[in-house]
Amino acid sequence: MKRADLEHLLRASKGVTGETEFIVIGSQSILGPFPDAARVLRESLEADLYPRFRPDLSEMIEGSLGRYSQFNQTFGYYADGVAPTTATLPTGWETRLVKVCNENTGGAIGWCLDPHDLAFSKLAARREKDLSFVRELLRLEMIQPTRLRKLIESLEDRPLADRLEEALQLCLRR
Repeated sequence: MKRADLEHLLRASKGVTGETEFIVIGSQSILGPFPDAARVLRESLEADLYPRFRPDLSEMIEGSLGRYSQFNQTFGYYADGVAPTTATLPTGWETRLVKVCNENTGGAIGWCLDPHDLAFSKLAARREKDLSFVRELLRLEMIQPTRLRKLIESLEDRPLADRLEEALQLCLRR
């Protein structure tokens, strides 16, 4: 996916829901802070998002812009209408969101995750594709291990913090 594709999905999501602000939580949220992110980080054909103030409208996005929709068949990419609980995120993530809003978004605003918050969520998911994504963020120096560790250490849930630290170690070793 390219930044222009994400902008198109934001514009289309506004058209479908009537909402103007969307939270982008999946891997393609990297296109907020890094519009020209390396191709290896843009392999996904989907953007995980939900209306910021009306997450209940995610089903409308899924139905109109989701996988196998006419939109997907026409453009080759799609939106996954998700819930705020889809990703495990660190405290304060909302204060670090990166705004995407320009003439291509048609008045829609996409709020993309800070790369460290995105990496945190990928470590929590801990699927191989998520760990590979974090490895690439580290390799490309788009995130700093020390900053990511501070987010992990701030967790009150010690078992989760241990699990995330272990996943980070796996990423750093490869």
